[in-house]
Amino acid sequence: MLEADEIPYEYREYREDPLRESEIRDVLAMLGVGPKGVLRTRDAAFAKIGLTGDEDDDTLIARMAAHPTLLQRPIAILGNRAVVGRPPANVLQLARSG
Repeated sequence: MLEADEIPYEYREYREDPLRESEIRDVLAMLGVGPKGVLRTRDAAFAKIGLTGDEDDDTLIARMAAHPTLLQRPIAILGNRAVVGRPPANVLQLARSG
């Protein structure tokens, strides 16, 4: 989609290079949400590690850093703004707003 519009981007493989806790906090601030706003409750790791969704923010952020599949994705970042790429049009809108 970005290629079709010739919009340059950098992809980060979240499983090979997961976000650190500090990066997750930065992304959450850009998104304007807490960790519950990007928590994938249907992810296998959610049940496997015994999460309920009622954990405090620090606990959820630590779990997201340890289990990156718990984060909604993709997350696109441009400068100090970010969007969750679902629907994908969110990413295009961010890129075009430059």
